[in-house]
Amino acid sequence: MDILYTWQVIQMNTKPQEGNLIDVVVNVSWVRQANTVVNEVQYTSTSVGEFPCNTPSETDFTAYPDLTFEQVCGWLDAGMNVEDLDAYLASQIENAVNPPVIILPLPWIPPTPTPEPTPTPQ
Repeated sequence: MDILYTWQVIQMNTKPQEGNLIDVVVNVSWVRQANTVVNEVQYTSTSVGEFPCNTPSETDFTAYPDLTFEQVCGWLDAGMNVEDLDAYLASQIENAVNPPVIILPLPWIPPTPTPEPTPTPQ
């Protein structure tokens, strides 16, 4: 099953000043989503969290207005165990496609018959 994994960055909390640096990102709120289609049915699994950022040095600092989505996703990829996160999301999709537990009706209670539609007078 092919699964597409994507990041969403919801917000970034910043410190107004850290030494000589201005608007330093200290925390990234993220969503990781997994999507696939099986037998023409879309399945999605989602995880949310926060990633604490290390204080950058003046030599590797990017000014807040110059940050890109790709750069912030690179922080998430480098600083988190993305392999385990993706495995968890994949297992959630697998459980939705092939539920390990299902609820059956109680065998001693007869099913409720479906009423037949009443014809509309013309």
